[in-house]
Amino acid sequence: MKLSVIVSTYNQPEWLAKVLHGYQHQSFNDFELLVADDGSDTRTTEVIEQFQKTARFPIKHVWHPDEGFQKCTILNKATLQAKADYLVFTDGDCIPRHDFLATHNRLAEPGRFLSGGYCKLDLALSRAITAQDIASDRAFSLAWLRGHGLKGFSQSLKIGVSPTTAWMLDKFALTKATWNGHGSSTWKQDILAVNGHHEQMRYGGEDREMGERLMNLGLTGKRIRYRAVLLHLDHTRAYVNPEDLARNLAFRQQTIASGATWCEQGILKGPRPANLPLPLHHA
Repeated sequence: MKLSVIVSTYNQPEWLAKVLHGYQHQSFNDFELLVADDGSDTRTTEVIEQFQKTARFPIKHVWHPDEGFQKCTILNKATLQAKADYLVFTDGDCIPRHDFLATHNRLAEPGRFLSGGYCKLDLALSRAITAQDIASDRAFSLAWLRGHGLKGFSQSLKIGVSPTTAWMLDKFALTKATWNGHGSSTWKQDILAVNGHHEQMRYGGEDREMGERLMNLGLTGKRIRYRAVLLHLDHTRAYVNPEDLARNLAFRQQTIASGATWCEQGILKGPRPANLPLPLHHA
C-alpha cells in the first residue's frame, strides 16, 4: 500500500460523506483511509460503516471519546495505525478532486513535504454539491461552481487553471509552502521523527506547528496548492476562542525561535529517546 490518507473529523457526518465520495472516485487507488475522529456521535459511525461496505479501499475508524478539542491527539493515534510509508493529511470537510492522491503520490520525494490548497465554498454551495456532482467531477468545474454561486478571483483561480498554468503558479507564486491540515503530505518516518502533532494545542495553527518542526528537522516544503485541489465546505467553528489562539501562537513562536524538532507532548511523552534514529535522509 503506497499511501495512508488520514482524514480528521468531528460531528460533520453530512460533510464527511461527501468527502468519502471524493475518495471513492480517485484516479489513484493504492491507498487506505483512516478517519481520525475526535469524539463524534453515532451519526459519523453510521456514515463510515456505510462506506466500508462499498469502498474500493480499506477504511478504518480511529475514535476516542469527546473530551473537547483533541484533534492533535486523534491524529497521532491515526498516524501510529497507518500502514503506508507515506501519509496524506486532510480534513473531513475537504472534498478531493479526482487527481488529488495521484498528485501527492507523483510528487512525493525524500526530504520534502507537500503543501496543497483548497477552493473555499460558502454554505449554500457546500450543501448543493451532491454525490453525483462529485462522481462526475462537475463539482470541480469552474463553470458549474460559478453557476451555483462561487465568487472571488482567488478561489476561481485555484479551481480553473490548466495543468501547465497550475505548475507555473506553484513554481513561481510567492506564497510559502506551509504544513496545512487540509492537504499536506510527507513520509511517516519524518512525522515520527518530530513526534507527531503537539497534543497540548487546540484549534488555531496546530497543524502549522508540526510543519515548523519538520522544517527545523531539515525538510523543505513544496507548493502544490494549484495542482492538488480540494473543495473546502463551509461550517461553524464553535470551538474557536481567543485564549487558545494566543496559546497556540506562543507554542509556534517558541518552536520557531528554538529550532525545536521534537515536542514532549506528542506521540511519545517526554524528551526524545537517545536511541531513536533519525530518518536516513536527515542522519
